[in-house]
Amino acid sequence: MIQRLRILYTIVAGLTTLPVLVAQKYSNEFLAIGAGARAHGMGHAVVASVKDPTAAIWNPAGLADPDAAESPQIAAMHAEWFAGVGKFDFMSVALPGKRPATALGISLIRFGIDEIPNTLSLYESDGTVNFDNIREFSAADYALFMSYARRIERTRGAWLLGGSAKIVHRRIGPFANAWGFGMDIGAQYHRQSWRFGVLARDLTNTFNAWSFHFSEADKQTLQLTNNEIPINSLEITRPQLLLGIAKSFKLSPRWTLLPEIDCTIHTDGPRNVLLSGDPFSLDPGIGLEAALRDVLFLRAGMRQFQYQTGFSAKEVLSPTPGIGIGLRFGNLFVDYAFTNLSAQQHAYSHIVSLALKVKQKKTTL
Repeated sequence: MIQRLRILYTIVAGLTTLPVLVAQKYSNEFLAIGAGARAHGMGHAVVASVKDPTAAIWNPAGLADPDAAESPQIAAMHAEWFAGVGKFDFMSVALPGKRPATALGISLIRFGIDEIPNTLSLYESDGTVNFDNIREFSAADYALFMSYARRIERTRGAWLLGGSAKIVHRRIGPFANAWGFGMDIGAQYHRQSWRFGVLARDLTNTFNAWSFHFSEADKQTLQLTNNEIPINSLEITRPQLLLGIAKSFKLSPRWTLLPEIDCTIHTDGPRNVLLSGDPFSLDPGIGLEAALRDVLFLRAGMRQFQYQTGFSAKEVLSPTPGIGIGLRFGNLFVDYAFTNLSAQQHAYSHIVSLALKVKQKKTTL
């Protein structure tokens, strides 16, 4: 209960500042959490190598990979942190397109905090406390991705091109809701054992239009507690550019190794990342995946190289590590990762995801 009350305070405080936070940093940050235990185990460094249904989030071009586009696939992920208070769920379906070397994808994300007590009506008009007035609500963010990808074979390699149109819906109980729209465009280039990837995230800017619905009694409570009454506003998510390069190494007849290096280029000014600047800031990530006969996968990665103040009052570079393991049972992939999903320290979470490849003789959409 105490944890949820703290979260409620943070939500209300955020609501009262939204009118002046147009085009602010960290807008729609729930989309930056990412999907799939493989990616989390590799420090989010998957832009060049992703080829399962989570590609709709990391790089939609990966949906056209020959291993992915040959048959329908289904993927799902669940993660929790803050002792189960915050919940992140992802589900995606990837289907072969009607034309050869094409693929379609539909993905849904929900990030929510449920059973939050609404204490705005806690006090009666005479100042007495009435706990029967407390009602619970949810603060949840939703995103729907509709993706398309195509593979173009060339003599020296293959180009994979893809894009995702996304609809964002954010709701904070009965108090506020927002609708947003955006687009991601990505590409991969495959040449022998090399993989190159690029993703322009929120290429056209993603716009969230907020509207607020407070009763007169709620407005009076906000005024009495020295909070501003929020007004309808527009929130803008600036574009990001993600670059990645990966190479597969054949260590033995049984073992292969896939390292990848990625870099996220932010365009919204200085950030607490490895290379901060105005207007561009660079945030690198590295990942490593070792595969045994494509049955057992061991993963490790680093991301979010941030400067944090230590006990000696000196700033120390502190990356976020991630580790993971994957198992393949025929056409079923089970992946696990352990990493920090939030910006807070010591908030590590267990992440589990599943992916199923549906084999069939011939299916078109």
